[in-house]
Amino acid sequence: MKYRNVINKILIGVFVVSGVLVGCGKQEETAMSTVKEFETVHWKMVTTWPKNFPGMGTGANKLAELITEMSGGRIQVKVYGAKELVPPFEIFDAVSRGTAEMGHGASYYWKGKSEAAQFFAAVPFGLTAQEMNAWLYQGGGMALWQEVYAPFGLVPTAAGNTGVQMGGWFNKEINSLADLKGLKMRIPGLGGEVLSRLGGTPVSLPGGEIFTSLQSGAIDATEWVGPYNDLAFGLHKAAKFYYYPGWHEPGTTLESFVNKQAFEALPEDLQAIVLNASRVANQDMLADFTARNNQALETLVKVHSVQLRKFPDEVLKQLRSISDEVVAEVAAKDPLSQKVYQSFKKFRDQVVEWHGVSEQAYLNARTL
Repeated sequence: MKYRNVINKILIGVFVVSGVLVGCGKQEETAMSTVKEFETVHWKMVTTWPKNFPGMGTGANKLAELITEMSGGRIQVKVYGAKELVPPFEIFDAVSRGTAEMGHGASYYWKGKSEAAQFFAAVPFGLTAQEMNAWLYQGGGMALWQEVYAPFGLVPTAAGNTGVQMGGWFNKEINSLADLKGLKMRIPGLGGEVLSRLGGTPVSLPGGEIFTSLQSGAIDATEWVGPYNDLAFGLHKAAKFYYYPGWHEPGTTLESFVNKQAFEALPEDLQAIVLNASRVANQDMLADFTARNNQALETLVKVHSVQLRKFPDEVLKQLRSISDEVVAEVAAKDPLSQKVYQSFKKFRDQVVEWHGVSEQAYLNARTL
């Protein structure tokens, strides 16, 4: 009898274990089928940048690689540079309508779609890269960005930052605001609105057209990014005065945006991978620019004899005053822009107080 009881217990144990294994097998099959269902998703990423251009173009490539690697190949992203699939300033519409699943650019290019979009790229005398990230990730900025892009069926994310840019390339010295009057300058976004207020003519050009436009005289001046990118474009061959600081773009956030339908078709883990890969790319691009800009600046000055100039303090003070007026007026054009502006301004005022006794105080002390 005892022997029979032992045998029965063993048999029951076998049946239980078998059931567990069968159950686990079914769960694994379900999980594997889910993986298989999404492992060959192919996405197209269209960009506003020339193919493989240092910094921005390579940043788009890096983001695509991260998404593919982090997803274990379940999402494979192919990058198309400017004009390869669509013109550079048509990528917003291309992703919105589903021609491509992702776009990589800068939100101030889309002010024709929404004035509020500009606040998520760069605001004259606005936030630095570190401050922009703080506003986006911890200050409510990202939720507002999503609200702005929602009507277009897009999910936006920050995907890079250039840090403080340069003021631009000019063929004459800038000693007063009067020197900006009548100037035809490639300058996007809110910085362009300020130039227009001063009697200049802002021109919106994709990166690939800047050098020839400056060299031919189609424009009188241009800003692009900073030494790393400007040297790569050879802008020093078309203008001789290189001004700083980039008052108009103190910490320019670059973006990736995803077609909402394509994004929501992914399981939650892949959605998280897309968003977090963008955060990694955001930090990586800023590190890239910070590491490379000074070496490029030395080459421009010492090898190519570029004349480095600082905007006069009085010019910067006047630009700051006019910028505040222009930005407030642009924000007043519609309720959503006003909502974004109020959040941005409140955060800037708070972070300026803190950085006055931290970052700025330290940088001042370091140069004593």
